[in-house]
Amino acid sequence: MIKLTGRLVCLHPEEAERVRRYLPEHTRLTKAESGCLSFEVRETNDPLIWSVEELFSCQETFDAHQARTKASAWGKETRGIAREYVIAEVS
Repeated sequence: MIKLTGRLVCLHPEEAERVRRYLPEHTRLTKAESGCLSFEVRETNDPLIWSVEELFSCQETFDAHQARTKASAWGKETRGIAREYVIAEVS
């Protein structure tokens, strides 16, 4: 399995508003993907920082998720927002 954990870090409220606007559809599409075992993006106590946790069944399904995300409205609208992620293979 492939696990991604980390943070999405917005620089200003406008970026955070973009996350809020595009996250529901991104979440819906991700959870519907083959191989998505769990997916959670939560706003933290800091309104500019989001906690991210993803779990995919294997590298292939994670790679497919990454490709879909990059081409999606979410990927395009949040491209400039900093991501601090750790990706690991877990059993």
